[in-house]
Amino acid sequence: MNKLYITNGTIIDVESGVTYIGTIEIEGDKIKNVHKQDKALTEGVKTIDAKGKYIMPGLIDMHCHINEGFAPHFVASGVTTVRNTAGNVLLLQKLIQSPTDAPTPRVYASDRMIDGTPGQWGPTSYGNFVTDDPEVARKEVRRQVEVGAKFVKLYGWIKRDVMRAAADEAKKYNLEVACDLINSKDLTTLDAAELGVNWLEHASGFAQEMYKGWNTMVDQKEWRHINWEEPDQEKVEALCAKILQYDVKLCPTMVLFDQAMSYPAIWSPKNRVIESIKNKKHPLEYWRSHEEIADIIKESNAIVNNLTKAIAKTYYAMGGTVVAGTDTPALLYTYPGMALHRELEIFVEIGFTELEALQTATVNAAKSIKLDDIGSIQEGNIADLVILNKNPLENIKHTKEIEFVVKGGKAYTQDEILSYVPEEEAVQRSLEAFMERWEAAGMK
Repeated sequence: MNKLYITNGTIIDVESGVTYIGTIEIEGDKIKNVHKQDKALTEGVKTIDAKGKYIMPGLIDMHCHINEGFAPHFVASGVTTVRNTAGNVLLLQKLIQSPTDAPTPRVYASDRMIDGTPGQWGPTSYGNFVTDDPEVARKEVRRQVEVGAKFVKLYGWIKRDVMRAAADEAKKYNLEVACDLINSKDLTTLDAAELGVNWLEHASGFAQEMYKGWNTMVDQKEWRHINWEEPDQEKVEALCAKILQYDVKLCPTMVLFDQAMSYPAIWSPKNRVIESIKNKKHPLEYWRSHEEIADIIKESNAIVNNLTKAIAKTYYAMGGTVVAGTDTPALLYTYPGMALHRELEIFVEIGFTELEALQTATVNAAKSIKLDDIGSIQEGNIADLVILNKNPLENIKHTKEIEFVVKGGKAYTQDEILSYVPEEEAVQRSLEAFMERWEAAGMK
């Protein structure tokens, strides 16, 4: 069994915020011991001397849409686990079943999202399921359970009775239910909580509840009397208090809106991961196509940008669960892996401490989906670690200063991880082959 020692580094206990110099003893893919003092080394064991460096757990992106083509970029960014919020579990099998020490992230995935007619992403396909029939929705939930979905994702045009049925069916199998209500015309965040939804993605549906009659589809000129730039804190607090009673969890994905609103002055630090992403057609061409409608994107996101930040800060202060996610690769330049670092920066900008921000993408994220063996550095946990050149508890921007990433007990440099980025043609052929199999099987 492979062994690895990481010595002399400053270990960050993300639960308490305590730091100490010690040695992490890794055996196989697990942390065997964490020594708070010098450890006598066994001859012949691979050792990383982390003197002057800081060691944190691997990061977790709690809302993304992963693709085989850019999966290594997550790990090169220190993101060792992702929560894939809608897609297709069967399409992701290669990533899901990858060895624990592979240079791609662990994938905690939902299957295709369940939406109402006519479907925001078109009719039923391998990536979304459209129905207004509660019993058909129940059947789809059962199919998703069979293929291995870890949770169920609902989308904004879903009908009330369908949401209730899907949430009820998922509960029978101990699956949580997430929903995205950004474009909802009928349902609000409070409706979703009352109907049994566990997760509110993008902190969506709040505006629809706070301002009845508003949604993204109505004439926005009629709502100019609302000061969207400075959210009504009294309304935010009152609604957060109601949502908290249902123990609903929030993933605000603030970077999604921040990048859109900042365009063309987007957050885009110069580093080897982002340079690698910029050399790929996908998602670069997708982002460039959105540049053409940047003004429209800004107009639609201006309403929720500051509101989402106010909600995230308020809900967390009230004791609610708030975790970090990016919605990569949505909208404009949500860089795979790297966008999570900007999300952590935004958490600090809105009032979180560096430790609290780090917790949203480590220990609190892991606990929120009951993954007990990741998210912190302790004996028995999976050895997913990031070795940094600077202290992220002094400045959250230091999470980008990556020297090594340890994934499942195997140490990589960023360049080594990026060498595993597959050829885009191969990824496209794999997708086309999957589509052929899907259609041949008559899947609906």
